[in-house]
Amino acid sequence: MKKYLVILMITFLVGCTACGAKTQQEDEVQGIESVESEETSGQQAADATEDAEGEAQSADTEDKAAAESDTQETEAEAGEWTFFDKVPVADTMITYKGCGKIVEITYPTKDYYGDGSELMKPANVYLPYGYDETKQYDVIYLMHGIGGNEREWGMWTGGDGKVKTMLDHLIADGRIEPVIVVAPNGRSGADFANTNADYNAFYEFGKELRNDLIPYIDANYATYAEYDENGYDLTAARDHRAMAGLSMGGMQTTNIGMCECLDIISYFGAFSAAPTTYPAAQIAEKLESFPEYDINYYYGLCGTEDTTALSSARAAVTGLTDKTDKLTDGENFYWQTRSGGHDFNIWYLGFYNFAQIVFK
Repeated sequence: MKKYLVILMITFLVGCTACGAKTQQEDEVQGIESVESEETSGQQAADATEDAEGEAQSADTEDKAAAESDTQETEAEAGEWTFFDKVPVADTMITYKGCGKIVEITYPTKDYYGDGSELMKPANVYLPYGYDETKQYDVIYLMHGIGGNEREWGMWTGGDGKVKTMLDHLIADGRIEPVIVVAPNGRSGADFANTNADYNAFYEFGKELRNDLIPYIDANYATYAEYDENGYDLTAARDHRAMAGLSMGGMQTTNIGMCECLDIISYFGAFSAAPTTYPAAQIAEKLESFPEYDINYYYGLCGTEDTTALSSARAAVTGLTDKTDKLTDGENFYWQTRSGGHDFNIWYLGFYNFAQIVFK
């Protein structure tokens, strides 16, 4: 009987040990499965991230391919430029190779809206990647609106605004030649830093542009002008200068750039030109003062829902090609409208198109 009890106890203990071992083994397996599950989840997350990055890269590639395709189609149309209705996404994405830079400058000018006293004004200058002082570059003077200043276009030192980004892409891809872009403050008065200053100071900018800003840029940067501090012929490099602007800057481009300074500038881009822009008949009359100078290109753009500028911008171009022999529709003149308001969706598009039509 005792022997029988001992055998039962031994059997029980062996069973318990086996169960314990089995339980421990199951726990260890579950633990491994849990770790593997976590690793799998982590890997899945990593894979998902990679997939997302891959999709983003694919989308980026597709956008760039679309932009390249658009460009190829443009170039294929018998030398005629097809204006975009929107800026390709790929050309608004910051690129980290072949980037130009923006430098802040100050230049001497005068209080043209006031007493004529001397003062210093700021401007921001885009220099293309690989800028070389031994070369020569075309120059675009880019104007802001009534409530803006020299930074309104997103151009400042260290900035990566859309104008800079678009230029970086266009130049790096060889779609345009390297170009200098100057963004000044369009108020020609001592109170230029005040965005609420008397707007009439905008109308005096032609004096500053001719007498001070252009000579300063020609003196300090590698332009096509043969600058001489004792005086030089600004008209000689007119085919290498352009002017463009938004709203009030669009008015300045038309009224001042084209109608006052045609002898020193030959390309013009007016985006949502402000209500005080000259109407077509007056523009044509002003142009008669420059019988010896042609217009290389005039491009106007406005949004069809722009309640601020559409009527004035349209009045400036309606019938203009019939009123002056300096402009021919489809050759050196183009008026574009598209859905949009008085905002940067239109203005960035305007600059994007203009940057690719000038200096051709």
